[in-house]
Formats: sequence, C-alpha cells, structure tokens
Amino acid sequence: MRRLVFITQAVDPEHPALAATIPKIRALAARVDELVVLAQSASGNGLAANVDVRVFGSSARAGRGLRFERELARSLPAQAVVAHMIPLYVLLAAPLVRPRHIPLILWYTHWNATWKLRAAERLATAVVSVDRRSFPLESSKVRPIGHGIDVNEFPCIDRSGRNGLRALVLGRYSPAKGIETILRAMRQVDGVEVELRGAALNELERRHREELAGLGFPLGDVVPRAQVPELFARADVLVNNMEAGAPDKVVYEAAASCLPVLASNPVFDELFSGYPLRFERDSPESLAERLRWFASAGDAERAEIGRTLRERVARNHSVDSWADGILKAAA
Repeated sequence: MRRLVFITQAVDPEHPALAATIPKIRALAARVDELVVLAQSASGNGLAANVDVRVFGSSARAGRGLRFERELARSLPAQAVVAHMIPLYVLLAAPLVRPRHIPLILWYTHWNATWKLRAAERLATAVVSVDRRSFPLESSKVRPIGHGIDVNEFPCIDRSGRNGLRALVLGRYSPAKGIETILRAMRQVDGVEVELRGAALNELERRHREELAGLGFPLGDVVPRAQVPELFARADVLVNNMEAGAPDKVVYEAAASCLPVLASNPVFDELFSGYPLRFERDSPESLAERLRWFASAGDAERAEIGRTLRERVARNHSVDSWADGILKAAA
C-alpha cells in the first residue's frame, strides 16, 4: 500500500491511555510507503520517517471541523482511510473519501451505540474491532482483528517465591469499571493486598472516586504509561470488572507480561479458555471465591497461566496481527 491515512485523537507517547496508539501507528508505518496521521493534538512522537503527523486541533469546534477537512483533503488520494475509535471522524471524512471510492475503515471497541456510531457504520466500508461482541451493533461489516498489543512492551516476569497475594486494579475511576464490586470482594478474603491506580477524568468519575474512598482502600493516581510494566511486575494478579461489550485493553497488556488475570467480561472466554479466571460481574462473592482459589494456587500453576495468556495475546492480539487486519479490511 502506498499511502494510508490514520485519524486519531492524539499522538502522545506520554499519555497514560492514548500512548497505546503509538505502537499501532508504528506497525502500520512498517507496512505502507507513507502513513499520514491526522490528530487533534500531537507531541514528540519519535515515529518513522515515512509518518507525516498533521494536527487539526482548534479551540473552537467549528475550527476543528474546518481544519479536519482541510488536512484530510491535503492527504488524499490514499489507498485507505482509517478512523480510530471516534465515529465522528467517519462522518466528517465520508464526503471527501467515499466519492473517490477510497475504503473508509472504522476501528471501534465499546458498548456505546450512539447515533453517530450508527451513521458511521452505514458510511464505513468496513468496521474492525477486537471481537464481534466488542462492536455494539449488528453489522455484516464487522471484522474481528484483536486488540493490537505491543507484546515487547511488557516483559514476562517471574513471580515465584512471593508471600501473600498482591492484586492490581488499573484503569479510570468510572462506574463502568465495577471497582466497588472488586473492593467488596477484597474485604472477604484474608491475606490479599490490593493496589488501585487510575484517573478521574470527568465529574462523574471524580464523584465515583469519592464514593469508592468510603470503602476504606487507598486509591492511587494514574501513572505514566512507561511505568505500567512496573505495576504489572510487582502484582500477582490483575482484577478487571469492566462492563461487558468493551474488552479492556489492560487485560491483554497484563496477560502479555505473564500476569494472570481475573475478569468478568465474557469476551475473554477465548483468552481464558481452560482456566477458571472469570467471575460474575455484580457478585463480590463470586470474585472472592476466585481470589481464594488463585491464592491457593502454587507458583508453577500461576506461572503456567501467565505464560499461556501471553502466548494467546501474542498469537491473536499482537500489534502486528492488528495492523495486518487493518490492511486486509482496506483491501
């Protein structure tokens, strides 16, 4: 492919969440002659020479729209245009892209089925997501391509010889994360130490963090993305209770570091196959039972689980297989 246009919110290697887009951009760049990245904001990116980052951000919504159209027009013709996670990008791009018969691809993995998403699904030539269940609309356009994890970013850690059980909860302080259920389960299990790390990015999340503080556990702040492997290294298990419909990326990242995971989302059935790692989302008792089981597991069993999860992420959710899936959808 000669030129690919990739539209995303930000190019920021320091952002605790959006920095995960950088490996995806690098993997795409390795497969095309030229990659044009349109972003609302960008900072020092350290990307390859064939990546051209163009910013369309503006303090006014109308200004962003005008700059978006201008930068996209400058980026065409291209062999494909990919909109990353934001359906509005498809709506804005379609009038310029579709009349030229250029493939317009939407990457989306969330439960929120807005009117913009419904319109974007109709306008896109293909929709790519982690799993068919991670796209909230019924559509023949959906192609599952995995989550796009840079496995090399997360070394496999030997956790043998440790005492007790250290659980990690990582993500935003959003009600959708089900953290209250996790903390109520922790109260029921002796010998478990829990570390919570996350951000509260809006008023709803700030209020929810205050509510969680009433449960008596220390609530840590978000850490820079470069420190996430350190969090995984000192934990024995990640606990994730994200609402079904959005396969939380942190589960795959933890698995890539050979960190066993307990999660409630049924979308992880393939990742967890053969191991009792799932619990009922709204049941602290269910999670407490899983924690007791995991605490009783020996070093060899825990290591086997961790290695198997990493192998499955590398096979089905690597950033390379993700980039191949994007290009296949655009063909």
